[in-house]
Amino acid sequence: MSVSTAGRTAVAARPRASLAVAMLGFFVVALDAQIVNVALPGIRSDLGGGLSGLQWVVTGYTLMFSALQLFAGTFSDRVGARRAYGLGMIVFVIASAACALSPVLPALIGARILQGIGAAMITPASLALIREAYHDAAARGRAIVYWGLGGSVAAAAGPVLGGFLTQIDWRLIFFVNLPVGAAALSILSRVAPSPRRRASFDWAGQISAVLGLAALTYGIIEGADVGYSNPAILLMFALGVVSVAAFIMTQAKGRDPMIPLDLFRSRAVSTALVIAVVTMGAFYGIVFVQSLYFQQERGASALETGLLFLPMTALVALLNPLVAWLMARYGHVAMIAGGQLIMVIGLAGLCILPADAPVLLVAALMVPVGVGGSFTVPSIVAQVMDNVPTERAGSASGVVNTARQVGGSLGVAIFGAVLASGEFITGLRASLGATAAVLIFLVVASLALQRRRHATS
Repeated sequence: MSVSTAGRTAVAARPRASLAVAMLGFFVVALDAQIVNVALPGIRSDLGGGLSGLQWVVTGYTLMFSALQLFAGTFSDRVGARRAYGLGMIVFVIASAACALSPVLPALIGARILQGIGAAMITPASLALIREAYHDAAARGRAIVYWGLGGSVAAAAGPVLGGFLTQIDWRLIFFVNLPVGAAALSILSRVAPSPRRRASFDWAGQISAVLGLAALTYGIIEGADVGYSNPAILLMFALGVVSVAAFIMTQAKGRDPMIPLDLFRSRAVSTALVIAVVTMGAFYGIVFVQSLYFQQERGASALETGLLFLPMTALVALLNPLVAWLMARYGHVAMIAGGQLIMVIGLAGLCILPADAPVLLVAALMVPVGVGGSFTVPSIVAQVMDNVPTERAGSASGVVNTARQVGGSLGVAIFGAVLASGEFITGLRASLGATAAVLIFLVVASLALQRRRHATS
């Protein structure tokens, strides 16, 4: 009897263990995308470097995270989700320690790139662990909500925690990952081994994708310093274009493409993916430039800067549970268009504010940017899922996540490049205004798509 009871307890514990490691994994991955921004002035004070160096501290992480998302999903299938998660977390923890101990800025950037590789391995594996542990659809849905909650908590806590730790020493923002990673690896030992399946790697596609994204990002960031007519920058842009063209060709002709190009034949899917890139670019770009604005232009401390982000990040976390209900009531396209318009209100307000406006007012106008993004992104995912065949759902989900992360990387690169092109406030307003204009165009495109659907239905 006691043996049977112990067996039932062990079986019951396995799903909880899988959920715990999945939540911890998503927590640290999301945390490191946010926590570093408020520490940037402290990093520059200690390690030196200009604006482009700070951009690479942020973008090095998101670039590798985005470029390796689809590859990491195949890797997880091939070696098993449990092993892929463990390897990813080990890489992430080692990279975090290397970030914390970096003596110079290039070493920190290199360690951040390694962090991004670990993060890319953790994310698809964490979702796969949930899928393996929860066979009932309702229970699995609840588990995914909890998984998402880990990311929401990280997004809300990241700026404040980063500000608090930076007040002591900016290196602590990376050391904090070590105990979380150790806890995750300890709990992982209680998770059952994952099944493996035969999965082919698209090496040509992956290499061309990394080269293309890295070259274009390098050209955008470094071109702001040395000039976009510089031969080296022109060469990087050329390499980026050629690599992207090679990537498209490998996906069209390859035996095992990472991205089925027929997904893009749907105008609804293509439009949604463009909106995903721009929305995440706007959000990541805002967090990057506003962190510098509060500390460099307004003299706020790192902790004060983190607290000024709190209204935006906390409200996003609190409103997340309402998004599904709002989507069911108003529809995906209405939510996408409405979310973008809310973002435009915030961006326009920030753009026209006087340079000496109260910082609390600035923080208040950042709230619509975050809330609008939180309404838009889940609706984009749902819009894509509704417009692809069931057998393409996994690929489409990976493409959406990749588009979001690519948008974040390019957003930081472009916002920073505009800032570097002239006086800080002028560049800040130019980037905010241009983003608002692009979002308005995409609102029109979204509504036109909706009218076309009604006309053909």
